[in-house]
Amino acid sequence: MRMNWNQLISNRRLGQENRHPERHDDRTEFKRDYDRLIFSAPFRRLQNKTQVFPLPGSVFVHNRLTHSLEVASVGMSLGNDVAQLLCHKNPAFRDTLLPEIGQIVATACLAHDMGNPPFGHSGEKAIQTFFTEGKGLYLKAQVSAPFWDDITHFEGNANAFRLLTHQFKGRRPGGFVMTYSTLASIVKYPFSSSLAGRKGKFGFFNSEAEVYHRIANEMGILCLSAPGQPLRFARHPLVYLVEAADDICYEIMDLEDAHKLKLLSFQEVSELFLNFFDATDRAHILQRIADEQLTDDNEKVVYMRACVIGKLENECVNTFMANEDAILEGTFEGSLIDHIAPLQRQAYKTCADFSKRMIYRSKPVLDVELSGYKIMETLLDHMMSAIEHPERYYSQQLIGRVSSQYHIDSDDLETRIMAVIDYISGMTDVYALDVYQKICGISLPIV
Repeated sequence: MRMNWNQLISNRRLGQENRHPERHDDRTEFKRDYDRLIFSAPFRRLQNKTQVFPLPGSVFVHNRLTHSLEVASVGMSLGNDVAQLLCHKNPAFRDTLLPEIGQIVATACLAHDMGNPPFGHSGEKAIQTFFTEGKGLYLKAQVSAPFWDDITHFEGNANAFRLLTHQFKGRRPGGFVMTYSTLASIVKYPFSSSLAGRKGKFGFFNSEAEVYHRIANEMGILCLSAPGQPLRFARHPLVYLVEAADDICYEIMDLEDAHKLKLLSFQEVSELFLNFFDATDRAHILQRIADEQLTDDNEKVVYMRACVIGKLENECVNTFMANEDAILEGTFEGSLIDHIAPLQRQAYKTCADFSKRMIYRSKPVLDVELSGYKIMETLLDHMMSAIEHPERYYSQQLIGRVSSQYHIDSDDLETRIMAVIDYISGMTDVYALDVYQKICGISLPIV
C-alpha cells in the first residue's frame, strides 16, 4: 500500500469538520493555523522555557521560543523546496493543496515543543520518575495499565498533540481547531505509550488515541498494527521535514550558543562547521569571510553556521525526494539526517558526539537539570497529595491556584492526575520556580 499526497494534505479542521466558517481575508487554512499558534499563550510561554542552557543573563542564548521560530524558518524552506520538486515531478500537483507544504511544515515546527514541560529533558524525566521511582509509585495500583504507561513515559511530543487537540474546560471541541495535516505533522512517534520501548518515545496519550486514529484514517496514513494490537501508524511524510528542521537547528545552534558562552573556543566550533564541506567549498567560505572583512569571531561563527544550515537543508531535501516512494509506503527507517551524503552525515555525527561530551554534560547545563528536577518533583509531590485529599485545608489552598481550564476537581482519579500534569507541564521555568519557592516557604509575594 502507498499513501496519497492529495489525501495527505487536508485542510479539514478538527472539531469543525461539518462547518464552513465565513472568511474575511485571503489567508489559507494552513496560514490560519500558523497565526493561531503565534498568538497563543502556550506558544508565548516558550520564551521562558529552557532550551539547553540556563535562561539568559548577560549573554542571550536560545530558549524554546527562539528555537521554535528558527526551526519554523528552516521548516518553511524544506517544505517549499520539496513542494517545488514534487510539482515539477508531477505538474498536476500545482492545482492542489500540495504547494502549501512549506506553510504546513513551518506551522508544525512552531508547535513541536509546545508540550515540553519546564526545564527541558530534566522536566520530562522528573514527571516520569515521580511515578516509577518516587512518591507517585503507589498510584500504580489505582489506575489503568494504559494510563500508567502514559504517565510513566510522559513525552513532550505526545503532550503537544494533547495541548492542541484536547477539550479543556472552556475550550471549544477540537482544542485549537487545527487542520488535520498540521496536527499529523507534529506526531513524530505515531503510536501509543504501550509501544514506547526503551527510549520512552510515543506520539499520543490514550486519551487522544481516538483523535489521532480519526485524523490518520481521514488522510490515509497507513496503520501498521494488527487488529486488537496497540495502535501504530506510519509517519505522515511531513513529519520527516519537521524532524529534519529540528535536528538541523538544535545541533548547529547549540554550538553557536556554546561559543558565545565561551564553553567552546572559536577553533573548536569553526573546525566542526567546516567539516561539513569539501576542500573547495571550505576555501570558498574562508575567502568570503576575508572578503567581507569579518574580524569578530562571533560574526565568523554566525556566517559559517548559516552555510552549514543551508548545506544540511539542501541535503535533507535531496534525501526526501530520493526516498519519496519508501516514505509514502511507510518503509523508510530513521531520520532524513541519517541518510544524507556521507561527508555531511559524518560531520553531523561528530557535532552530536562533541555536543554530548562538551555541552550537554557541562556544569551550567547540569545545574539547570538538577535544580529543575527537584522543583518538578516537589510540585508533583504536593499537587498529587492535594488531589488525593482535597478535603484538607492545605490541599484546597493548592488546588485554588490551578487554572479553571483543568479538570482538577473531577470525580475520576486519572482525570485529576492528568490535570496536575497538564498544569505543571504548562508552567514556564520561572513560574515553576516561583510556585516552588512559595510552597516551600522560601519567598513571599510582594504586593
